[in-house]
Amino acid sequence: MTELSGFSADLMQEVPRLRAFGVSLSGSLSAADDLVQETLIKAWTHRTSFVPGTNLRAWLFTILRNTFRSQRRKLGRELGDDGHFAERLTTPAGQHGRLEMLEMRAALDKLPADQREALVLIGISGCSYEEAAVICGVAEGTVKSRVNRARRRLRVLLDVGDAGEIGPQGSDLAILSASLTDKPGG
Repeated sequence: MTELSGFSADLMQEVPRLRAFGVSLSGSLSAADDLVQETLIKAWTHRTSFVPGTNLRAWLFTILRNTFRSQRRKLGRELGDDGHFAERLTTPAGQHGRLEMLEMRAALDKLPADQREALVLIGISGCSYEEAAVICGVAEGTVKSRVNRARRRLRVLLDVGDAGEIGPQGSDLAILSASLTDKPGG
């Protein structure tokens, strides 16, 4: 008997135990069969890493357990769906946001360049006042003043009284949060 055929025979001898172990992990005969098949493929592919004379069963069980854990981790990152989750997915209408963004861009264009620059650095780029001051080559207090003036000017240009007036209105949110399967009057 050749070395490969001996290894193959030893593998086949462990299949019933591997299958039982696979069932104990997965709780399913078909999943256990898949695990055993994957284990045997991996064992055969990496047979040169097995040291003859060591515990083949332990080596195979380790491969099976690691394969099972890898599949579980992968399943944890995937979202199983029987259609019910997809039914409930909704996306708010983009019209409001798009129109507001166009208005915001137009209003930003009406700001003096130094105020727009300071506001973009602080409000959009996430720079600190100190970083913005270095970038603009002015004092930190000057940046704060420019940002304050830019924000006040934007409120006027956009006709915003308070922060609650920005974004979707309450009536829009009420419509958007209603279930798609809800029927009016029922």
